[in-house]
Amino acid sequence: MKFSSGVPALVSAVGLAALTMIPTANAFFRMSCDGPLVRDRADPIVNPGAVAGHLHTVVGGNAFDFTMDGKKSRTSTCTSCAAVQDKSNYWVPDLWVKAKNGSFHPVGHNGMLIYYLQRIGPNKDELVPFPDDFRMLAGNPMLRSYTNTEAQNAISFACLGGGVPESNSIPNVKCPGGLRAQVFFPSCWDGKNGDSPDHKSHVSYPVGNHEHGACPPSHPKRFISLFFEILFSVKEWDSEWVNGKHPFVFSNGDPTGYGLHGDFLNGWDPATLKEAIKCDASSGRVEDCKVLKLQEPEDRDRCKIAPRVNEPTEGWLPALPGCNPVTYGPASAVVPPVCNAVSNIGPPKSYSSDMSSKGWTYVGCAFDDRNNRIFSERTYSNDMTIEKCIDHCSGKGFSHVGLQYRNECYCGNNINKKFLGSVQCTMDCVGNKNQYCGGSQKLSVYKKGTGSSSPVPTPVQKEPATTTTTAKPATTAKADDGPSAPQCPSKDAAATHCENKANTDSEFCRQYRQIMKI
Repeated sequence: MKFSSGVPALVSAVGLAALTMIPTANAFFRMSCDGPLVRDRADPIVNPGAVAGHLHTVVGGNAFDFTMDGKKSRTSTCTSCAAVQDKSNYWVPDLWVKAKNGSFHPVGHNGMLIYYLQRIGPNKDELVPFPDDFRMLAGNPMLRSYTNTEAQNAISFACLGGGVPESNSIPNVKCPGGLRAQVFFPSCWDGKNGDSPDHKSHVSYPVGNHEHGACPPSHPKRFISLFFEILFSVKEWDSEWVNGKHPFVFSNGDPTGYGLHGDFLNGWDPATLKEAIKCDASSGRVEDCKVLKLQEPEDRDRCKIAPRVNEPTEGWLPALPGCNPVTYGPASAVVPPVCNAVSNIGPPKSYSSDMSSKGWTYVGCAFDDRNNRIFSERTYSNDMTIEKCIDHCSGKGFSHVGLQYRNECYCGNNINKKFLGSVQCTMDCVGNKNQYCGGSQKLSVYKKGTGSSSPVPTPVQKEPATTTTTAKPATTAKADDGPSAPQCPSKDAAATHCENKANTDSEFCRQYRQIMKI
């Protein structure tokens, strides 16, 4: 379920109420960063110029790279965050499910919610903006037990609908509303350095309370407090629990949650941030911080870049990317030994295939409205490939093909839709895992003839938000809902439609189950 620019659909009302009642928080604003911008083993803070040890979910500006600074971040041409002037990057490790059979699958989410909190402390500190080229870390990826420090207390989890209080570890309670991972960053600064060798020493948590305490003499300057959360859709993995224990593990091999961590690289427009930290937004609504220019959800959702580490990160995998072993503690984890995982940074991953041998050319990725399909002719197959779709459509005299949702093939003779970035069409074809067959309501389009494989750049077409979901093991792919799919105007009709096994895996029914929390 997508976040609005204000409050995520499943955010705990109690949690938000608590934020507004704290006397040392004069105001705050929260903004959605849809996404992810990219999922890749990249970390320009800890591993500049090299492949990182584990996979990250990254949101923010599209200048994100393996090596970068604040100046480069501000060259971003788009951002997946609500405020256009914020070209910063924020990232956390991915969450995975470890199935009963030992394989791994990423857990779905829809980006992050970023809070900027005016925590002024008991000394009523003046808040200062982040300096240029500022970066910092929160959390320790190697921890596997509780140490009761301010730094560790700043990492927490909320089990929505689980009936348990927030905790510093992943709770062994099923969370029907989702598992919310929360990272609170240090807010005290030494006033001198934009970074430090460990990326932590130049900042500090307030003394006695990681949110509201006083800054120590060594770090006298106070930032606006940065906090972000990411809501993972864990309910769909309820069947993978074993003996009352959850099956989840972060990409750094951490099943406890104590090793959750976050990274921040400042890419704010300096003048804007200077004014934004003064915003009197007691409601928390980013819209009430008038200095910020906001973009529509569709625009931030389209801001994506392709990964550059050529390794599988989707679907069922035998091991976590980077060969990170699952370590349960309580001893701290160690850096895993080198394995045969990919270690080279390559060109941006391509989501198209060369079909010149068949006399066809890739055109681009286009949004396909279920109520107004781009191409009228449709077929689907559980061994769909690009070649199979081309053969089917060309045999009927069509000049264009579109592949969607891994197993669907559409045929037509022209296309008047504007194109999205190719990174939107990232589902692999059921008949060939090395090819890509569109996405949910997104077509990988090819045309008859050879020539340029890139469409003429045009403004992208706006599209309704859709929910990213994942497939269960051994599930047979089903066709996406087409024009003939039943329309369900009522709750009862929707329930009846989705109880039919033929409709279970349709995008409509997946969204219905998430909305109804079933």
